[in-house]
Amino acid sequence: MVTVDFGRLDLTPGARVLDIGCGSGRHATAAYRLPRARVVGVDLAFPELVAAKGRLELHDRLGEHGGGQWGVCQADGLHLPFGAGRFDLVVCSEVLEHVPDPGQAVAEAARVLKPGGHLVVSVPRCLPERICWALSREYATAEGGHVRIFRRAELVALLEHGGLTAGFVHYAHSLHTPFWWLKCLIGVKRENAWPVRLYHRFLTWDILRKPRMTRFLERLLNPVLGKSLVVYLRKR
Repeated sequence: MVTVDFGRLDLTPGARVLDIGCGSGRHATAAYRLPRARVVGVDLAFPELVAAKGRLELHDRLGEHGGGQWGVCQADGLHLPFGAGRFDLVVCSEVLEHVPDPGQAVAEAARVLKPGGHLVVSVPRCLPERICWALSREYATAEGGHVRIFRRAELVALLEHGGLTAGFVHYAHSLHTPFWWLKCLIGVKRENAWPVRLYHRFLTWDILRKPRMTRFLERLLNPVLGKSLVVYLRKR
């Protein structure tokens, strides 16, 4: 499930890409498909880095990449172990809602970005997220979970304060919004409940197969029900 639309970025071959809070590597892997891209995935959780490494190695074995290089690094997004201006693109997807000091996280992302480089940030959209919090105290208070809800204007102001200029903004993953509402109603940890398993099977099928019908439906619903708010910025 890739949230960032890399087609909107004017990256040249050999671009350096940093994925902050890379998790299991979904965006690092997508960036690795770019021509000769040099991709680094950073996360504080070691098991997530192991998963990301496995995913990238799989793409190496399958030859599904752009001929570049990749690496993973265990590090705190608030204190990145890279020099200033090192990357052409920084991705920070579904991270800021977890961070006690999002301003520091944005400052670090901007610091390691080249002047004129791209930053893409995504966070849970305000309304779907508020409904999740209202439906489930377990969801709202989960350890390591979301500590804040961003409004669009608030997020853009935070990012632009870090020396960035916002450009395109869109919403993504509307088909995932009802899934999370369903989980919150039934119980966040009740993964084996049959409605949750059935919807999860549908989402997995949709991600793997990408049928035209559901792609059209998601594009139609994203402005209304999109689970993620995605902002594209350039460093001034």
